[in-house]
Amino acid sequence: MLRGLSTVTLFADDVAAASGWYTEMLGMAPYFVREIAGTPAYAEFRLGDHQHELGIIDRRFAPAGTGDTPGGAVVYWHVDDLPAAVERLVSGGAVVHEQITERGPGFVTASVIDPYGNILGVMYNQHYLDILRTRTGVRPSA
Repeated sequence: MLRGLSTVTLFADDVAAASGWYTEMLGMAPYFVREIAGTPAYAEFRLGDHQHELGIIDRRFAPAGTGDTPGGAVVYWHVDDLPAAVERLVSGGAVVHEQITERGPGFVTASVIDPYGNILGVMYNQHYLDILRTRTGVRPSA
């Protein structure tokens, strides 16, 4: 039934500012931007080995009942160097939501709250690397 991560959507009151922040953090600009009345209302990035989508949408289009404080599910993005990723995010203005936490051999997580109120999870995940290796035959840097 669930075939894979399609789009992770984050909300922001100022999509242009949020898009700029993520451009700085990710080292890439969004590949798609939709404007309404000359102002960005949606920006989309393609990330990682499988080109998953990270979308930033104007908060006014959030489903009814969506809070404006961090909460709900945390989506974790695999990173090869978790401490460096957390440091980069925090130095860019994010606030630690959950400290780096060992979950078991090969599984370490952390999360931050971006400057726009979204929880962003980052994780070193050995299963991610194992699956990537079986699909590509190449061992990613670890």
